[in-house]
Amino acid sequence: MGHRILALIIKEFLALFRDKKSRMAVIVPPILQLLIFGYAATFDLEHATLAVFNEDTGSFSRELIGRFERSAGFEVVGMLRSEAEIAPLIDRQAALLVLRIGEQCSANVANGEGCPVQVLIDGRNSNTAMLALNFVRTIVSDFNEERIEQTTGAKLPARITMRAWFNPNLESRWFIVPGIVALLAMVVTLIVTALSVAREREAGTFDQLLVTPLRPWEILIGKAMPGLIVGVGEALLIIVVAVHWFQVPLTGDLLTLIPALVIYVLSIIGVGLMISSFSATLQQALLGAFLFLVPAVTLSGFSTPIANMPDFMQALTYLDPMRYFLTIVRRVFLEGAGLEYFWHDLWPMSIIAVVTLAMATWLFRHRMY
Repeated sequence: MGHRILALIIKEFLALFRDKKSRMAVIVPPILQLLIFGYAATFDLEHATLAVFNEDTGSFSRELIGRFERSAGFEVVGMLRSEAEIAPLIDRQAALLVLRIGEQCSANVANGEGCPVQVLIDGRNSNTAMLALNFVRTIVSDFNEERIEQTTGAKLPARITMRAWFNPNLESRWFIVPGIVALLAMVVTLIVTALSVAREREAGTFDQLLVTPLRPWEILIGKAMPGLIVGVGEALLIIVVAVHWFQVPLTGDLLTLIPALVIYVLSIIGVGLMISSFSATLQQALLGAFLFLVPAVTLSGFSTPIANMPDFMQALTYLDPMRYFLTIVRRVFLEGAGLEYFWHDLWPMSIIAVVTLAMATWLFRHRMY
């Protein structure tokens, strides 16, 4: 029995890697997606375009503008001379925001009064706009605090001291790149398993497989093992790239992550084999994989927080294995969490793996005849 399954596994690997297109689909896209996501997907604000309309001629406004010019988050792209220049500048997206400093600003500050400062921001990209607005508030707040200490010697009665745990520099890459491990492991595993039976049916070799001494469950294991090996291997490769190329710290133990990774890949294999059992052609298998992939990634919390979703959508996320593994991989990377800290994520994912594999087995048996 073991020899028959091993022979089928070897045959599946040969079918997968003999074709140049299949090799490229398994190896190249995940690496490219990792590099694209790692560099392009970021929530950090760097070099946001800023224009300044300064109606004041005093030293206070010049010092405030200097703070923005020296900030790594903003790039001053122009000094405006009239109010009429503001709207066209933002309309053509030449600047993300405009800092407007009112007349007599420095004189008002010298007299102990407030200085009117207005920020006009392009709200078409609300996420970037909020990041830029918060950065402006931080710069102005720090500037005001230092001015009070320099001029009066007094300190503000309440001072905020911020300390970020697990991600001291608040780098969004530390949050995004571990999530890519879960994303690409799902993509690769789903494609490999979803195409396995469909490829046989389209090539006309599936009928030949049925007349062999192999039992249905042995064929299922033979079809599942390449997906397991490729999925786990790809995930481990991405972890190595994340740590050594993107410098994301792996504070936890990799051996702690591997059991969760295996269970996660098994749950995806079950889904992939179900899709493959329903599909008669490679095109149908690819379409089925795509129809599962997009909702699974959306509901996992990869790009948008689950807490922000409506209640009925939050309920659906409990059926998504990526939801659980995404939490596990990020906690192992950033928190150094061990198995005892994510049992509540591990057992639901295990149930999903058992159910999907059982349904795939049932469908496989009934679709064979």
